Amino acid sequence: MIPNRVAFLLIFLLCGGSLGFGIYLEIVQGLEPCPLCMIQRLFFAGAGLLGLLAAVHGPARTGSRVYSAFIGLSALAGGGVAGRQVWLQHLPPDQVPQCGPGFDYLMDTYPMLEALAKILRGSGECADTGGWSFLSLSIAEWALVLFIVLLGLCIVQIARPPAISG
Repeated sequence: MIPNRVAFLLIFLLCGGSLGFGIYLEIVQGLEPCPLCMIQRLFFAGAGLLGLLAAVHGPARTGSRVYSAFIGLSALAGGGVAGRQVWLQHLPPDQVPQCGPGFDYLMDTYPMLEALAKILRGSGECADTGGWSFLSLSIAEWALVLFIVLLGLCIVQIARPPAISG
Protein backbone atom coordinates (compact mmCIF):
# COMPACT_ATOMS: atom_id res chain seq x y z
CA MET A 1 0.00 0.00 0.00
CA ILE A 2 1.13 3.49 -0.73
CA PRO A 3 1.55 5.89 2.20
CA ASN A 4 -1.23 8.38 2.95
CA ARG A 5 0.87 11.39 1.97
CA VAL A 6 1.67 9.86 -1.41
CA ALA A 7 -1.99 9.01 -2.06
CA PHE A 8 -3.04 12.58 -1.26
CA LEU A 9 -0.21 13.93 -3.41
CA LEU A 10 -1.51 11.77 -6.28
CA ILE A 11 -4.96 13.28 -5.78
CA PHE A 12 -3.45 16.77 -5.89
CA LEU A 13 -1.48 15.95 -9.06
CA LEU A 14 -4.51 14.40 -10.77
CA CYS A 15 -6.61 17.48 -10.05
CA GLY A 16 -3.81 19.90 -10.91
CA GLY A 17 -3.13 18.08 -14.16
CA SER A 18 -6.80 18.18 -15.06
CA LEU A 19 -7.02 21.90 -14.37
CA GLY A 20 -3.77 22.56 -16.23
CA PHE A 21 -5.00 20.65 -19.27
CA GLY A 22 -8.29 22.54 -19.20
CA ILE A 23 -6.42 25.84 -19.15
CA TYR A 24 -4.22 24.60 -22.01
CA LEU A 25 -7.32 23.73 -24.06
CA GLU A 26 -8.76 27.16 -23.33
CA ILE A 27 -5.69 29.30 -23.98
CA VAL A 28 -3.73 27.34 -26.60
CA GLN A 29 -6.49 25.44 -28.40
CA GLY A 30 -9.09 28.22 -28.10
CA LEU A 31 -11.84 26.05 -26.59
CA GLU A 32 -14.10 28.26 -24.44
CA PRO A 33 -15.30 26.45 -21.32
CA CYS A 34 -19.07 26.33 -20.85
CA PRO A 35 -20.69 27.09 -17.48
CA LEU A 36 -20.77 23.39 -16.50
CA CYS A 37 -17.05 23.12 -17.34
CA MET A 38 -16.36 26.05 -15.02
CA ILE A 39 -18.24 24.36 -12.18
CA GLN A 40 -16.28 21.14 -12.77
CA ARG A 41 -13.06 23.14 -12.54
CA LEU A 42 -14.15 24.42 -9.13
CA PHE A 43 -14.69 20.85 -7.89
CA PHE A 44 -11.30 19.75 -9.27
CA ALA A 45 -9.68 22.76 -7.58
CA GLY A 46 -11.39 22.03 -4.26
CA ALA A 47 -10.42 18.35 -4.32
CA GLY A 48 -6.88 19.23 -5.37
CA LEU A 49 -6.41 21.80 -2.61
CA LEU A 50 -7.72 19.34 -0.03
CA GLY A 51 -5.34 16.72 -1.42
CA LEU A 52 -2.40 19.10 -1.14
CA LEU A 53 -3.39 20.12 2.38
CA ALA A 54 -3.67 16.46 3.40
CA ALA A 55 -0.31 15.62 1.80
CA VAL A 56 1.38 18.43 3.71
CA HIS A 57 -0.48 17.67 6.95
CA GLY A 58 0.14 13.92 6.87
CA PRO A 59 -2.89 13.03 9.00
CA ALA A 60 -3.31 9.86 11.03
CA ARG A 61 -6.04 7.34 10.21
CA THR A 62 -9.04 9.41 11.34
CA GLY A 63 -7.76 12.60 9.71
CA SER A 64 -7.04 10.72 6.51
CA ARG A 65 -10.61 9.47 6.45
CA VAL A 66 -11.99 12.97 7.01
CA TYR A 67 -9.88 14.44 4.20
CA SER A 68 -10.87 11.54 1.95
CA ALA A 69 -14.55 12.03 2.74
CA PHE A 70 -14.43 15.72 1.80
CA ILE A 71 -12.44 15.01 -1.36
CA GLY A 72 -14.92 12.23 -2.16
CA LEU A 73 -17.84 14.66 -1.76
CA SER A 74 -16.14 17.03 -4.18
CA ALA A 75 -15.61 14.15 -6.61
CA LEU A 76 -19.26 13.09 -6.29
CA ALA A 77 -20.53 16.62 -6.92
CA GLY A 78 -18.11 17.18 -9.80
CA GLY A 79 -19.02 13.80 -11.25
CA GLY A 80 -22.69 14.75 -11.06
CA VAL A 81 -22.03 17.95 -13.00
CA ALA A 82 -19.87 16.09 -15.54
CA GLY A 83 -22.55 13.41 -15.86
CA ARG A 84 -25.15 16.10 -16.55
CA GLN A 85 -22.94 17.54 -19.27
CA VAL A 86 -22.34 14.11 -20.82
CA TRP A 87 -26.11 13.57 -20.83
CA LEU A 88 -26.62 16.94 -22.57
CA GLN A 89 -23.97 16.02 -25.16
CA HIS A 90 -25.79 12.81 -26.03
CA LEU A 91 -29.24 14.34 -26.46
CA PRO A 92 -30.70 14.37 -29.96
CA PRO A 93 -30.09 17.79 -31.58
CA ASP A 94 -33.77 18.75 -31.42
CA GLN A 95 -33.84 18.20 -27.63
CA VAL A 96 -30.74 20.23 -26.74
CA PRO A 97 -31.69 23.30 -24.65
CA GLN A 98 -31.23 26.78 -26.07
CA CYS A 99 -27.89 28.46 -25.43
CA GLY A 100 -28.04 30.67 -22.38
CA PRO A 101 -25.97 33.53 -21.02
CA GLY A 102 -22.34 32.93 -20.12
CA PHE A 103 -20.94 32.02 -16.71
CA ASP A 104 -19.67 35.54 -15.91
CA TYR A 105 -22.98 37.17 -16.83
CA LEU A 106 -24.96 34.73 -14.68
CA MET A 107 -22.69 35.21 -11.68
CA ASP A 108 -22.77 39.02 -12.03
CA THR A 109 -26.51 39.34 -12.65
CA TYR A 110 -28.24 36.77 -10.44
CA PRO A 111 -27.98 35.91 -6.74
CA MET A 112 -25.51 33.05 -6.18
CA LEU A 113 -28.03 30.23 -5.66
CA GLU A 114 -30.19 31.28 -8.60
CA ALA A 115 -27.12 31.58 -10.86
CA LEU A 116 -25.93 28.12 -9.82
CA ALA A 117 -29.38 26.65 -10.46
CA LYS A 118 -29.38 28.12 -13.98
CA ILE A 119 -25.82 26.91 -14.62
CA LEU A 120 -26.55 23.37 -13.44
CA ARG A 121 -29.53 23.08 -15.77
CA GLY A 122 -27.05 23.45 -18.60
CA SER A 123 -27.59 25.01 -21.98
CA GLY A 124 -26.90 24.40 -25.64
CA GLU A 125 -23.28 25.43 -25.33
CA CYS A 126 -22.78 22.72 -22.69
CA ALA A 127 -23.93 20.12 -25.22
CA ASP A 128 -21.21 21.16 -27.69
CA THR A 129 -18.06 19.02 -27.44
CA GLY A 130 -16.00 21.64 -29.23
CA GLY A 131 -14.82 18.96 -31.63
CA TRP A 132 -12.18 17.74 -29.15
CA SER A 133 -11.94 14.10 -28.19
CA PHE A 134 -9.31 11.62 -27.10
CA LEU A 135 -9.91 7.88 -27.40
CA SER A 136 -13.43 8.76 -28.54
CA LEU A 137 -14.26 10.52 -25.26
CA SER A 138 -15.15 14.22 -24.99
CA ILE A 139 -13.73 16.56 -22.36
CA ALA A 140 -16.83 16.09 -20.18
CA GLU A 141 -16.55 12.31 -20.47
CA TRP A 142 -12.88 12.45 -19.44
CA ALA A 143 -13.80 14.71 -16.52
CA LEU A 144 -16.39 12.13 -15.45
CA VAL A 145 -13.76 9.37 -15.64
CA LEU A 146 -11.34 11.45 -13.54
CA PHE A 147 -14.00 12.20 -10.93
CA ILE A 148 -14.74 8.46 -10.71
CA VAL A 149 -11.00 7.74 -10.26
CA LEU A 150 -10.85 10.41 -7.54
CA LEU A 151 -13.83 8.87 -5.77
CA GLY A 152 -12.21 5.43 -6.02
CA LEU A 153 -8.98 6.74 -4.46
CA CYS A 154 -11.00 8.26 -1.62
CA ILE A 155 -12.87 5.01 -1.00
CA VAL A 156 -9.55 3.15 -0.84
CA GLN A 157 -8.21 5.74 1.63
CA ILE A 158 -11.30 5.45 3.82
CA ALA A 159 -11.36 1.62 3.74
CA ARG A 160 -7.64 0.99 4.21
CA PRO A 161 -6.76 -1.01 7.31
CA PRO A 162 -4.84 0.62 10.16
CA ALA A 163 -1.05 0.54 9.95
CA ILE A 164 0.52 -2.35 11.83
CA SER A 165 2.90 -1.11 14.48
CA GLY A 166 5.71 -3.30 15.40
